[in-house]
Amino acid sequence: MAHDHEMEEKISLEEDSSYNAKSELLSDRSSSESNPSEPILRQSTEDIESQSPQKIEAAENYVSTRAKLLFLAAYFFLNLFLTLSNKSVLGTARFPWLLTAVHCSATSIGCFAMLGMGALTLTPLGLRENLTLFAFSFLFTVNIAISNVSLAMVSVPFHQIMRSTCPVVTILIYKVAYGREYSRTTYLTMIPLVFGVALSTVGDYYATLAGFFMTFLGVVLASVKTVATNRLMTGSLKLSALEVLLRMSPLAAIQCVIYAYFSGEADQFRAAYTSDQFSSSFGAALFLNAVTAFLLNVVGFQANKMAGALTITVCGNVKQALTILFGIILFHVEVGLLNAVGMLITIAGAVWYSKVELDSKRASK
Repeated sequence: MAHDHEMEEKISLEEDSSYNAKSELLSDRSSSESNPSEPILRQSTEDIESQSPQKIEAAENYVSTRAKLLFLAAYFFLNLFLTLSNKSVLGTARFPWLLTAVHCSATSIGCFAMLGMGALTLTPLGLRENLTLFAFSFLFTVNIAISNVSLAMVSVPFHQIMRSTCPVVTILIYKVAYGREYSRTTYLTMIPLVFGVALSTVGDYYATLAGFFMTFLGVVLASVKTVATNRLMTGSLKLSALEVLLRMSPLAAIQCVIYAYFSGEADQFRAAYTSDQFSSSFGAALFLNAVTAFLLNVVGFQANKMAGALTITVCGNVKQALTILFGIILFHVEVGLLNAVGMLITIAGAVWYSKVELDSKRASK
């Protein structure tokens, strides 16, 4: 979720009147809500990314560009801030699983508070839908586990380059699983996005064969998680971002605590706590970190719903480049000319991708 926010969709209108198109959309929505037991991976008429051009306009196209840009900007900067905050917190207490459990717990508390205030209404779900949400929470936990394990088997620059291919893998998932077609220009925008990250993170590349496959598996799982997040909110279930988080976060928190216990993190934390290694200022920093994680999860899930999984993964690549930039400013990280050029190429690629998406949306109207 917020840890790997690697946080990371479109169809054409049939030639018909606006009134008939909206009537069909309402009819399709009503019929799918009356049958919530439909498979989560079944194509929906409102899905943002996974539809063929012959179906009616996606829900994404009913969202104004300004609203999408607002949520994407909030997601991007919250993601960047949390990344830097995580670096600070983990520098004092290196317990990544417990920190992720704190993030999930804070999200759970925030969502239940919203439920208590009447800002959220729960959808009646059957056993199948609850099992789907449990599987989603497990996917989230396994994704973190694989990422951490692979990072120990490869160098950090190699890991970052592999993670930069998430947008490409996301495209392949939609193409294979849903028959989603993208323009040639969209494919071309992936080149500077991946190549730019490769240059900005250039360094000592090292990977064992097992490390390569584990890292690649982590990339696939991260992309699947981003697509699954979108499907939960735009597919047959059509859950709100808050409801997905409310139902998934407690499960993920429990799973992270269990993993922390068996990995030895819990014992290490207990020893550090009893020896008074944590100051009150660290507690304040951890509280701010947890609140940011809650806000990022809410904004990130909503941005995924409004802008699509592919756009979220593109934002993840830009975040990698700008994290290095802020590292230079805040932590005096030294980089070379190639790194600087890579950051510029990544940002240029993101701008190009945004223009292609906007042009495509205008052409579909």
